[in-house]
Amino acid sequence: MAAITFNQEPVTLLGNKVKVGDTAPDFTVLSNDLQEVTLDDYNGKVKLIVAVPSIDTGVCSEETIRFNKEADTIPNVQILTISMDLPFAQGRWCAANGVNQLDTLSDHRNADFGKNYGVLIEELRLLARAIFVVDANNKITYVEYVSEVTNHPDYDKALQAAKDA
Repeated sequence: MAAITFNQEPVTLLGNKVKVGDTAPDFTVLSNDLQEVTLDDYNGKVKLIVAVPSIDTGVCSEETIRFNKEADTIPNVQILTISMDLPFAQGRWCAANGVNQLDTLSDHRNADFGKNYGVLIEELRLLARAIFVVDANNKITYVEYVSEVTNHPDYDKALQAAKDA
């Protein structure tokens, strides 16, 4: 896989990268109301998991708003947006931007998701931009590690993968 960059500078990703066909690793993150959330909380559902550096930045904000709008086009799919942002900030951001069709989750406490999916940026303690589609049986069916963290992902491919899962 090509190196991942942030503002054109190479960064080191910690953890284990996943690939199509793998069983999705479990993780523990926090909801906006500080409840622990794990992959098991979405058992039986297709999950479109979106890792972003910070929901308060331009690309991350646009990406989250786009997936929130697209949620209606992919019934029976749960969209999860995970960042290192604090749960309180995520909650405020969602309220201010009318985002209510997906779950925003915080990995700030233990970086468990970041390490388990190979998206934790060592130099910044942020998550690299990536998308994972996990089917109802917790098999990974789609993976995109965006090579330049400040770029957008391939929305169309991710949405199609979620529909097909």
